[in-house]
Formats: sequence, C-alpha cells, structure tokens
Amino acid sequence: FSLSQTTTGALLGPLLDSYHSAFGVLQYDQPFMRQLWSPTDVPALITTWWVPPLFGLAGFIIGWLYILLDGIFDKTNDMSLNASASDTKSPPLGYSPPVILVGIAFFTFQYWLSGILYSSGVDREIILFIMSICACFGFVSLDNTKSGLITSIATAFGGPLIEVGLITTLAGTTGGYHYMDSGEIGFFPLWIIPVYFLGGPSNGNLARGVWNALGGSSISNSDQIIKERQNCTSCNDTRAVPCPNCDGVGYYMTYGREVKCNCCKGRGLVICRNCFDAYGEDPSDID
Repeated sequence: FSLSQTTTGALLGPLLDSYHSAFGVLQYDQPFMRQLWSPTDVPALITTWWVPPLFGLAGFIIGWLYILLDGIFDKTNDMSLNASASDTKSPPLGYSPPVILVGIAFFTFQYWLSGILYSSGVDREIILFIMSICACFGFVSLDNTKSGLITSIATAFGGPLIEVGLITTLAGTTGGYHYMDSGEIGFFPLWIIPVYFLGGPSNGNLARGVWNALGGSSISNSDQIIKERQNCTSCNDTRAVPCPNCDGVGYYMTYGREVKCNCCKGRGLVICRNCFDAYGEDPSDID
C-alpha cells in the first residue's frame, strides 16, 4: 500500500506540475525536461530533482491519513458529512474504480485549467474563484467525507507552507524555482490553495481503492474482528490452556521421580488450539 501510494505520487505529480511550468505559472532554475508524448515544442515533462520524491511523500501521507481517519470515523458511524442513520455504514465512494479514475482526471483538469487561465492573463482573483468552485464541486461529488475534508484542508495549507520553505531555502541552488506571479503574499498566488485542496480526494480515493484491493480493513473493522474472536470456551481468550500431558503442573512422575514435561517445557501451559481458527492461524506451524 505504502509503495503504491508513493510510486503513484512520484510518477503523476511531476506530470501535473509540468502544466504549471508549460503555461508559465512557475519556473525552475535548472529544469529537467523530456518531450515524451507532447506534440508541441513544449515538453510534456518539466521538473527538477526534488519534485518526484516530494510528490511521492505527499501521496504516502495523504493515503495513510485517509485510511486512518476513515477507521476513526467509521468506528463512530460518523464518516460522511451528510450521513443519516440509514447510510452511515455505506463505504466511501473511493472504493469504486470509476470514481478513482474520475477523481484523478478531474484533478488533472484543474491543474491544466489553472495554467490555461493564468497564461491567458485572467486576473488572479477570478482564477481563485474558479479554482475554489472546482475544488468544492470535486470534493462534494467524489468524496464528501470527514476524513477527506480534514485531509484536504491539511493538504491545502500544508502544501503551500512547504512551498514557502522550498522557495526560500532552495533559492540559488540547482533546485531553485519561483512563481512568475508572486501573488498576494510574495511567494505564489492564493489560487494555488484550492488546487492543493483537490489533491486530497484524488489521492485519498486511490488510497481507499488500493487498500480495499489489498484486503485491508479499517480500524473499526479490525476492532470488530477482535471482539468476535473473544470468549473462547477453552481458554477464556488467554490463548493458553493447561498442558494435557502433565495436567498443567509442568512435570510428571515416572519410576518414582519427577520429570520435566517436554510438551510444555515445564511451564504447565500450552497454546490453545481452539483459538487458531478464529485468529486465522495454522496449528501445523507449531513444531
């Protein structure tokens, strides 16, 4: 799961970021460029050395935030922002492959649209309004969960803050870059915030789909499984029972002397084999 999220972010992130480079939103001091499938003079890939690992880390963090928060809110039957008593147990939309693909496509469209609007000379306030509408529409349509809202807000503000640090610390180095429009705060235009926001659902729905495909379960589901495994009638869920070879005393008498029990190594207890089916284990694995 972690590898999938990191790899996807590292591969797709630089390609999306290349839209902003191609449309003049930002400029790298020493870019790495590849034509790839681009039919024009503008390369399809314009990036620098730290972009792939940073997007990979973002995919990893966003994915795990979604999974962990889904477990927390699902445990309280309070996952959806508009959940009712009858639909609180419904799985997040992100489990659906079509929704995953639509989310990634819509996020790609938002990146592309922001670049097109900027290169066309549209005022930054108008771009902010349009990007905010896209972000709200995308979130409500493709996610609309509390997990997604928290993660998307964290992404919307955490991403730009990281960019402030990158622009400041990498200035004058091989990884330096800057936005052509330094915007309202002197680093970038504020319309970048809703673009980051929509990165939550696109990454989060992918994480849910991968997690589900790998057979993962939410925290609440894991807790439920543990509850169902309790109350073993043989060991009272201690997973240990008296050794049947020595009657639980750890030794037995032979030829008038005490001999340590080889089955339990003198402890008087052995593993409860009735619990193996409940825990999905195989008794034959024990020597």
